[in-house]
Amino acid sequence: MKPYRLTIASGSSQSFSARHDLAPNVNNRWHYHEEIELIYIKNGSGTQFIGDSISQFNNGDVVMVGSNLPHFWQFDEQYFSKGQPQPADVYVVHFAKEFWGNSFTNLPENQELNRVIEQSTRGIQITGNSAEHVAQFIVKIVEANGAHKIINLMEALLEIARSKEVNHLVSLGFQSGFQETERDRIQSIYNYTILNYRKKIELAEIAGVAKISRNSFCKFFKSRTGKTYSLFTNEIRVGHACRLLIENRMNVKEICYECGFYNFASFHKCFKDITGKTPLQYQKSFEPA
Repeated sequence: MKPYRLTIASGSSQSFSARHDLAPNVNNRWHYHEEIELIYIKNGSGTQFIGDSISQFNNGDVVMVGSNLPHFWQFDEQYFSKGQPQPADVYVVHFAKEFWGNSFTNLPENQELNRVIEQSTRGIQITGNSAEHVAQFIVKIVEANGAHKIINLMEALLEIARSKEVNHLVSLGFQSGFQETERDRIQSIYNYTILNYRKKIELAEIAGVAKISRNSFCKFFKSRTGKTYSLFTNEIRVGHACRLLIENRMNVKEICYECGFYNFASFHKCFKDITGKTPLQYQKSFEPA
C-alpha cells in the first residue's frame, strides 16, 4: 500500500484548519503531515497508532500529535454500520508551528507555548480533568470566528503545557524525522502489518513489502523504531485483544486466535508483558464496581 502524506487545507480566510467530523473514515490511513494536530474524540472507540505507540482510544480522549509524526485512528467496526445509534464524533485542529510568526513565538512570555509544541513530537495524551478542559477549547476553536479561534487555540495549548495529567506516547528511540525514502518504507511496513496482523506474517513477506533483504529488514526496523518487528506486531494484536476483552463477547481463548496468536501460552505471556496484566485481570478492571 502506498504511504500517504496528507496536505492540510485551511482555506484562504483562515490561518489554520479546524473541523468537526461525523464519519469514522476521515483520514483513517497511516499518514503524517507538517501541521501539528489536536484531536478530541467526543464519541468513538478503536485502536490508536501514533509513532511506535499502539493503544485503545475511547470517548473523551484528547491527543496532540507533533509535526510529521505518523499516526491514525482505526475505529471499531460498529462505527461503519448504518445502524450505529451513536456515530463517530470527532473535533480536529491542524496548525503549522510557524503560523503565528517567529516574532510572536520568540517572545519570552511564550516559553510555555514553545515547550508544549516541542513536546508534541513524542505525541501527548491528555487525561483527567485536563482532557475535559482542553476538549472544551477544541470545540470552541471549531465553532469560533475571527481572532477567537486563535485565542482558544492558545488557551488549549497552555492548558496542556501546565497540566500534570499528560502522558508522552512515543518512545525516545522512535525516529519520525526519517529521510523521505525511509519514511515511505516504514509506512509501508505499518500499513501492511495493520491490515494483516491476524495472520502469521513471515519475515520474508514483510521484508518484501519493505523491498530489502530479510537480514537488512531486522536491522532497519529496530534502528528506526527502537523495537523488533515481532514486538510491534504483538502490540497491534494485543491492542485488538484489549478491545475484544472490554466488549466481553468472546472468551479469552477465542480472542487469542482472533487476534493472530496461534498459542494460548504465548498470547498470555505477550499480553502480560505489554499491558502488565493477564487478559482476565485486564477484563475485570473494566467491569462495573
